Amino acid sequence: MKYEILPYERIRNLRIDRDLTQSTVAQMLGIKQNTYSQYETGVLRYPIDVLIKLALFYDTSIDYLVGIADSPDAYNRNHSQ
Repeated sequence: MKYEILPYERIRNLRIDRDLTQSTVAQMLGIKQNTYSQYETGVLRYPIDVLIKLALFYDTSIDYLVGIADSPDAYNRNHSQ
């Protein structure tokens, strides 16, 4: 049986792998720590602007964050942003 990681678990795993606190990531996103905690547990769905910031912050793809892709490798980005 294959175990599937739920999309919100990916942001938690990425944060923990980098030894970051929820407060640190929440501050980078411009949100409260409690809100970010609810994203990690799946209580709240994160909006697209948060999803984009997380993908850029962790240098990964949105597809990986939402569970479409299995590889955390980022795509080639348009660096004009």
